Amino acid sequence: MPFSKLGLSAKVLAAVKAAGYSAPTPIQEQAIPHVLARRDVLGIAQTGTGKTAAFTLPMLTILEHGRARARMPRTLILEPTRELAAQVQESFEKYGAGQKLNVALLIGGVSFDDQDAKLIRGVDVLIATPGRLLDHFERGRLLLTGVELLVIDESDRMLDMGFIPDIERICKLVPFTRQTLFFSATMPPEITRLTETFLHNPVRVEVSRAATTADNITQTLVPSGGAPEEKRSTLRRLIRGADNFKNAIIFCNRKRDVQVVYRSLEKHGFSVGALHGDMDQRARMAALDSFRNDEVQLLVCSDVAARGLDIPDVSHIINYDAPHHSEDYVHRIGRTGRAGKTGVALTIVTRADQRSIAEIEKLIARKIDWQEGAEMPPEDEGEAPARERRGARGGRHRGEPSGDRPRLDRHPERGAESRRHHAERPAQERVAAEKERSANSRRRHAERSVQEPVAAQPERAPAPGPAPARFADPSQRRGAARPRRDDEPVIGLGDHVPSFLLRPVPKRVRHAHDRERIEAEE
Repeated sequence: MPFSKLGLSAKVLAAVKAAGYSAPTPIQEQAIPHVLARRDVLGIAQTGTGKTAAFTLPMLTILEHGRARARMPRTLILEPTRELAAQVQESFEKYGAGQKLNVALLIGGVSFDDQDAKLIRGVDVLIATPGRLLDHFERGRLLLTGVELLVIDESDRMLDMGFIPDIERICKLVPFTRQTLFFSATMPPEITRLTETFLHNPVRVEVSRAATTADNITQTLVPSGGAPEEKRSTLRRLIRGADNFKNAIIFCNRKRDVQVVYRSLEKHGFSVGALHGDMDQRARMAALDSFRNDEVQLLVCSDVAARGLDIPDVSHIINYDAPHHSEDYVHRIGRTGRAGKTGVALTIVTRADQRSIAEIEKLIARKIDWQEGAEMPPEDEGEAPARERRGARGGRHRGEPSGDRPRLDRHPERGAESRRHHAERPAQERVAAEKERSANSRRRHAERSVQEPVAAQPERAPAPGPAPARFADPSQRRGAARPRRDDEPVIGLGDHVPSFLLRPVPKRVRHAHDRERIEAEE
């Protein structure tokens, strides 16, 4: 079916034709008519199938009629990351070139004043991340009562990033009569509950089973040792030996690993850039543009680049770390094989990643092949380097179970008999024996403290004058233990009573008649 039969306006069709697209994707073909009919839509499709255009094109057709007012946007699009928000803005600029629509972007890392100036002029399309949107709203710079259409893109990513409370609040701020569109590649139960709350009789558009991967992506597992230097060596070997290699996005689970891998590849002469959440917005966009423009061949990034980023021609995806959440695997490898092209997804796997790989295979309902028939190394080979490193240090590694060093018992029969006898003794008898042992231990300690000589101290010049009487007896020195008789009473604070405790406590007088009564009693 061509775009001309979907009900889009002439201006939008001209922009689509100028962009070089002739036929819609399945998600676009099924979702666009329902959006134009002003129905709520729940769209589920594989990543890279054109979900952004599925709501961008009908929105441009709807917005041709009407005009925005100051600080009251007509439509609102929520994105989980700044990069996705900027990418959606580029889509509106590309498809809406022939229309005079005001598009504003509210994301972090940009001046509030510049964003506020755009809101004052009136905004037809407001693209925002939830945090910055609520910041403007709480400052009184934004009104959401004029929103006619609400789009929540990558809703499952909103769940992972903790934006669901913000989404619920925003949905309550916009009018009840608005049109709502949900688009995502995965649909966990929490998002399903959210859609049931804020969508009214939605049309479910599901062109493929949730959390499936495209058939044009070749997925491969690559075994590696668990040591960081071994994984980095495996990564370099994959890059150098990959077939039809043009460029690659390398995903790490942690931001600090992004920097480590980036520096390692740069040191070995690779053309590489880095992208993670701790970078400021200008540096993040610069790294992304460098990769898009083929200025760098490799991009090491965290999951901030795993969702929705449209980089047209990525030949390889390399998972340096197997993702902790199996849904992230679907989004990561979706950065390649876009628009019908072929792609390759390689995942470096250590022994610690076996459970994560099993969860991924369960989610995508298929087995992932090992590279050239390779398998995970046996446990002995995988753990030998770690044991050698621990042996070189001459100590047990922190966190290593103590069972690796068996405890030698000189008399196992005697020890077992003693434990069995201790367990069979009555409780009262055990308590009395314990008290007796404690008393004997204290008595022996006191006797040793008196009998043993004081440790030799370095010679000092004698102090002028006779020593104080209280230091004449070594047993009376500070810190020296003194044996105590069993019949000697224990005095907690000594026999001296401070003088302030012997003073009489005066009665507190509040009224004059109380004073008279006290004087009469005295």
